[in-house]
Amino acid sequence: MKVVVSGGAGFIGSHVCDVLLAAGHRVLALDNLSSGRRENLAPEVRLVVADIRGREAAELIRTERPDALLHLAAQMDVRRSVADPGFDAENNILGLLNLLEACRRSGVGKVVFSSTGGAIYGEQETFPAPETHPTRPVSPYGVSKAAGELYLGYYRAQFGLRSVSLRYANVYGPRQNPHGEAGVVAIFSERLVRGEPCTIFGTGRQTRDFVYGLDVAQANLLALEREVEGPINIGTGVETEVNTVHAHLAAAAGAAGVAPLYAEAKPGEQLRSSVDPSLAARVLGWTPRVPLVEGLGRTLAWFREQARP
Repeated sequence: MKVVVSGGAGFIGSHVCDVLLAAGHRVLALDNLSSGRRENLAPEVRLVVADIRGREAAELIRTERPDALLHLAAQMDVRRSVADPGFDAENNILGLLNLLEACRRSGVGKVVFSSTGGAIYGEQETFPAPETHPTRPVSPYGVSKAAGELYLGYYRAQFGLRSVSLRYANVYGPRQNPHGEAGVVAIFSERLVRGEPCTIFGTGRQTRDFVYGLDVAQANLLALEREVEGPINIGTGVETEVNTVHAHLAAAAGAAGVAPLYAEAKPGEQLRSSVDPSLAARVLGWTPRVPLVEGLGRTLAWFREQARP
């Protein structure tokens, strides 16, 4: 298949491009390089530098007429969404609509949408949360992803555009941008490699469901190739405290004796989060393969390599 990957030069998107290539698909990456990097992409991937909100991105869909769009481009920072909800909506809602309209007019067969499991459920009633859990996001980022899923439902009902919404847990791993995407594992890794103390916002007792980036990329490939639709959680179902993540990374960095700094909790962040991946196992045949401690070690090693002159 010919596949366009929006956000294809980014952290998760570049891994998605890699697994698509390995599976024999033709891949075009669409990215504005605000946080993505050309060097993340294999030479076989054609990169088109454009913003998903603009005419050039829509024209790429209309000109190339791909079989599918894997939509990963997004404003991904919960804290920035709280500070500037308009910017979040421009990217995550209007940018999506721009591409969906192009898909509708160009006969694209399927969209695989990168949604959120962490932020879409809000403060959870059950742990881990299944896909049937009420969606009550407590941040504009979560709201925009919920709106994206609703728009996909509209395009499916009115125009027959098939879609899958992958509700990611907290994705981490090599290539993650510690500045633009604000992933706690990437932030901690960069600071520890530099020999600097890490700052934990809140008590550090807040939990997240950490899933490795390459595992998430495999889920995208399966969602593309399988006859599935609707929302599917992509996570481990396991809660891990932020304090625990810091301790593992500090040990891997040889800085186990360096205590983190603590600061006031940030608005819009949940206290606990984990998603139930059992539906993904049933309909995609997907389960996470990389254990957390191993994945954290791989991530820290990648950041250490990046820091070398």
